[in-house]
Amino acid sequence: MKTKERKQYTSEFKAQAVALMETGKPVAQLAEELCVSSNILYNWRLKSQEAQGGSAGARAVGEGSEADALRLLRRENALLKEENLILKKAAVILGTRIHPNSVQ
Repeated sequence: MKTKERKQYTSEFKAQAVALMETGKPVAQLAEELCVSSNILYNWRLKSQEAQGGSAGARAVGEGSEADALRLLRRENALLKEENLILKKAAVILGTRIHPNSVQ
């Protein structure tokens, strides 16, 4: 069984491909022109964004921790809303009364 040799692309080629993606050209068309798959282009863009410090580019000192804290709080808030909704449904099923002070 033959093993398929993987193509190696230079970092300059990858950077240029990512820059072309940002021009608004359709990724499928760009992938065809560059003779690579669209998945590879998306991976290169993701790695490029991670290297620059996320999707927002380079962050100032301290911004990263605040953004992480905000992301964590939003995730926790969504979880608590979901749990509250489940408890409300359980209360209806069990026939218990819901307090009028509860947050909707």
